[in-house]
Amino acid sequence: MSRRVIAICAAFSILGTAAPVVGWAAPAPPASWDGLAKVDSKRLDAVYLLPGADFRGYTKVMLDPTEVAFRKNWVRDYNADSMDLENRISDADAQKILDKAAVGFEDVLRKALTDAGYQVVTAPGADVLRLRTGVANLSVTAPDLKTAERSRTYSRDAGSATVILEARDSQSGALLGRAVDSKTAGDNGPYIRNSVTNRSDFEQVFERWAKISVDGLAELKARSPIPGGS
Repeated sequence: MSRRVIAICAAFSILGTAAPVVGWAAPAPPASWDGLAKVDSKRLDAVYLLPGADFRGYTKVMLDPTEVAFRKNWVRDYNADSMDLENRISDADAQKILDKAAVGFEDVLRKALTDAGYQVVTAPGADVLRLRTGVANLSVTAPDLKTAERSRTYSRDAGSATVILEARDSQSGALLGRAVDSKTAGDNGPYIRNSVTNRSDFEQVFERWAKISVDGLAELKARSPIPGGS
């Protein structure tokens, strides 16, 4: 896990978006974060914007590779609860899950941006918005293991995750906005969980986050410059 994801994970745990603990009340999100001001959001847990930021000039998007991290001790706890040695998660299994989540979210976000008319580029520019994305607190009910086809897991959901989105000016690196949101995948009642259903359920969550991101960018352009600037 990179230092950037570690720092962001620590930050959103302060925001109270991590999985709740019984008997523990999450603290209220702070009014500011790294120079950004908290704004109301009906679709995401927490959204912070730079007062005075102007998103109207951005017509292209540069995507950083999505970084993914499991919920703290998830692999250890899963293996401790597993009764079958063959179903325990190895380091290779864990990395495979992380890689699939990263590629899956990147592909969904790229498609949503392209469908919305944004050109996804690989180099900075005056009209290029840089998006940094992370998926943290990842928990999977029935991991995609080589023995998954021989086992059955019944669960109310497929797992959960938290997304972190950062918007920066691609040339200066100036932080313009940040959003954090946690969701449960496939929370539609008791169901057989396996690698196929996991992929479908998490893809739906990724698509929801991607749509919110694209719609949110359109709203930011309509509201620019963001109120509060000098």
